[in-house]
Amino acid sequence: MIMNDGGRHFAGLPETYDWHRLHAHARCLACATVTGFMTDDVTEAWLDFTYRDHVFSVNNQFGEWWFFVQDPACSDAILHAVIEHFEGLLGPARG
Repeated sequence: MIMNDGGRHFAGLPETYDWHRLHAHARCLACATVTGFMTDDVTEAWLDFTYRDHVFSVNNQFGEWWFFVQDPACSDAILHAVIEHFEGLLGPARG
């Protein structure tokens, strides 16, 4: 789904772990660099990272972690690599 800012919402995974664990797991994605992490420590978190020359964001919404990529034309192979990495922590994608 293309968002108002032009980015693409490409996946949702169950919010089975908190943002601190998600942040630590993102740092384990080979060739990824965490560029931002913000949370109110109560209800919401945003995690930003780069991976293979693309900018990604993750945000918790409605019991899921939603995954966004800034470039809507990002290849499916890259998107699958990102989701496969996070499925290792959070479980399979819904839907």
